[in-house]
Amino acid sequence: MQRMCLMVSGLVWISAGAGIGAGLPADHAQRMERGLKAFDEHIAPLFKEQCLGCHGGEKVKSDFDLATREDLLRGGSHGSVVTPFEAGKSLLVELIEHSKEPMMPDDKPKLAVEVIAKVRAWIDDGAPYSAPLVVGKKPKRDASLVTDEDRQWWAFKPLQKVAGGSIDALLLKQAKGMVFNAPADAATLVRRVYLDLTGMPPTPEELKAGMGDVSAVVERLLESPRYGERWARHWLDVARYAESTGFEQDYDRPHAFHFRDFVIQALNMDMPYDQFVKWQLAGDEYEPTNPLALAATGFLGAGVFPSQITENEVERTRYDAMDDMLSTTSSAMLGLTVGCARCHDHKFDPFPTKDYYRMLSTFTTTTRSNVDIHPDGKITSAITTKKGKDKDTPPIPGATRMMICGEGYEPIVMHTQGGPFFDKTYVLNRGNPDLKDGEAAQGFLQVLSKPGSEAKWEWKAPEGAKSSGRRRTLSNWITDVDSGAGALLARVMVNRLWQHHFGTGLVPTTNDFGKTGALPTQPELLDWLAGQLIAKGWKLKPMHRLIMASRAYQQSSARDAVKEKADPNNGLFMRRVPQRLEAEAIRDTMLAVSGMLDETMYGPGTKDENSRRRSLYFTVKRSQLIGSMVAFDAPEPLVSQGERPTTTVAPQALLLMNSPQALAWAEGLAKRVAGAGEVEKQVAAAYAICFSREPSGDEVAAGRDFVSQGGTLAEYCQVLLGLNELVYVN
Repeated sequence: MQRMCLMVSGLVWISAGAGIGAGLPADHAQRMERGLKAFDEHIAPLFKEQCLGCHGGEKVKSDFDLATREDLLRGGSHGSVVTPFEAGKSLLVELIEHSKEPMMPDDKPKLAVEVIAKVRAWIDDGAPYSAPLVVGKKPKRDASLVTDEDRQWWAFKPLQKVAGGSIDALLLKQAKGMVFNAPADAATLVRRVYLDLTGMPPTPEELKAGMGDVSAVVERLLESPRYGERWARHWLDVARYAESTGFEQDYDRPHAFHFRDFVIQALNMDMPYDQFVKWQLAGDEYEPTNPLALAATGFLGAGVFPSQITENEVERTRYDAMDDMLSTTSSAMLGLTVGCARCHDHKFDPFPTKDYYRMLSTFTTTTRSNVDIHPDGKITSAITTKKGKDKDTPPIPGATRMMICGEGYEPIVMHTQGGPFFDKTYVLNRGNPDLKDGEAAQGFLQVLSKPGSEAKWEWKAPEGAKSSGRRRTLSNWITDVDSGAGALLARVMVNRLWQHHFGTGLVPTTNDFGKTGALPTQPELLDWLAGQLIAKGWKLKPMHRLIMASRAYQQSSARDAVKEKADPNNGLFMRRVPQRLEAEAIRDTMLAVSGMLDETMYGPGTKDENSRRRSLYFTVKRSQLIGSMVAFDAPEPLVSQGERPTTTVAPQALLLMNSPQALAWAEGLAKRVAGAGEVEKQVAAAYAICFSREPSGDEVAAGRDFVSQGGTLAEYCQVLLGLNELVYVN
């Protein structure tokens, strides 16, 4: 604070022509006057000759510019360089005395003793400047300060009040005279709804029952446990969910599946999204005796983490772990690349490095842990991994273990004698733990914070609590619509809902709402939907109903050359674009149509590709990803994944032609249709099961010819499983 006040005083004196040292204590004012004389006689000529070429003249090395006093006091990549009135605490003195590297000047002889003495005396006298060393040079803007201009970026503004009243009206308002396609036929629409909400097609019986009232189908499926399984996979991508540590050892986390199960349960019970977010950040601080709240915090601990580190890697690894938590939180929940500010002020968005470290300090004492839970749900003990002989506490009979993020636990350190637990987070220059520039007190992004609201968000943990309360404080800020980041939180989530229903978001870059991301194609609709989410108590199921009841959602995917030419990317949403199912839904669909699906929910997963459970229950081991999932573009769970690519590559076809699983699915489908009667009826039954429609005359003839010419019914069914129609949502 003293340094800032001195710098500001210097600015006032230089710009307004006030008396030397105006506003400073009397002795400081006298010293500043003496220092100013030294600057003109000795220091300015010295700096121009010895320093300016590399630090503010032709170039600026190490981000250190001494052309102006403001930039001198700001320092560079090695932190603060000059402390006015305290030469003994100034890095510049150590550098020119060659008592610390990098020794300066670096390409010239060491300064004479008497010259160094003059520099020391000048700093002790306040390090004043009478003018910039470069004529007309203005100091760099302090990037740690966020301006009103920065807040004008669309994503940082409050939600605008939008008149319009419906999705369709707002889309047509921007449609440039175009209109929606005709509504899809009932069978297509029912199939679309099933694939969107459950990830599997309707059975012929379900199709028939839903033809008369699609809204009733939507309602029934939103209450189905299959809904939570389908939409949980979308969030697990965003949360970079996996069940192993990553890196070379990639040890299993056998209890991480509890987080996956939390997501399924939360979605099925329609947990308000703001609570969903709060529990993932601080469930243990909200409801420390609720197993579901504890499981939710697995969000923070799902990232990669080296399980064997040496003593000199402990601090760096600790900052890496906290960075993973912060970067994932900002990407998943706010659609922002805050992690880019770890080593320098963000190059595009108004996220100063100091804001990054203030947010990072939220996780200072947050680490992974296991908790034992009795079958009756009672929490019995917290388990931390410790160094020494006793690696773990004994297991409790009949209990299950839950991996959570808690506070106050020690990091795992191998091959060391000890290894400190860090109870403070520092601002690091260039992200280097060896270059600390003061402790970071908790704070949040200035650009998303209304000044003076800090006390409103702060939650102080009760006396005796095991946690600091910082994560709950973060959750209060991130969900605060009026003073914090809540408006952006709502925008990002409704955009994700839209993306999974339409194939692309209203903001196509779902994890980046900053200046390097895409602009919203429908900004009014985005804000209207975000407002609706908040107005509906942050519940997601009403948002699904709202979206799926719209003409935009229910229109057909008929090709229209005029629309495609006018709007090739379909940013106006005046036509329906077919989209391929994701890897998990492709496999689940094949299990469903084959009659082989095991609907068992929850619990530990498996790496066995012969499993008949939904693909959601595959164990996600980072070094042994499931081949059939990877073939169809399932991402590596290293960082938050907002969108999946859709590729068409040979291994996909080879998988469906040759894998034992595909052969088993084809045989299962053949058994289902074998009893339908003659071949023509078997073909019709297969089409009803797979494609929710009757086959054409040509399709029936092709099936009959295939079987009559020596092909088996199972081989014919395998052909159907390889058709695009099975895995595309029209």
